Amino acid sequence: QVQLVESGGGLVQAGDSLRLSCAVSGGAFITYTMAWFRQAPGKEREFVATLIGRSGRMYYADSVKGRFIISRDNARNTVSLHMNSLKPEDTAIYYCAATNSGGYYYTIETYNYWGQGTQVTVSS
Repeated sequence: QVQLVESGGGLVQAGDSLRLSCAVSGGAFITYTMAWFRQAPGKEREFVATLIGRSGRMYYADSVKGRFIISRDNARNTVSLHMNSLKPEDTAIYYCAATNSGGYYYTIETYNYWGQGTQVTVSS
C-alpha cells in the first residue's frame, strides 16, 4: 500500500521561503508522477506543480511559476516543493499526490494516492 506523508508547513511572512517534503512508502517510487496541490479556505483544490515519472519533466501552475520548484530524491523516496517569495495568497493546505497511471497531470482525478496535507500560512 502506498502512503504519502507531508511535512514542512508552517507560518511565515510574505517574501519568505519554505520547503515542503513528502515521504513516499510502498510501490515503485521512481515510476510515479508526483505532484503538489493546494486548497485554500472556501476554494477548490488546485494544481501547483508536478514532476513526471521517469522523464523528469516539470510543470507549474502560472500562479507559482518562477517562485516554486518541485524536486525528487529517488534514493530517499521523497518529493519536495521549494517555495520562494511567498505571498499571502499562497496560504492553503498543501497536498502531495502520486500516480502510476496516465492522465492529465493537472487534474485531481489523475492521482491515485494522497497525503493528509500540511498547512502553509503566509502573513502580510
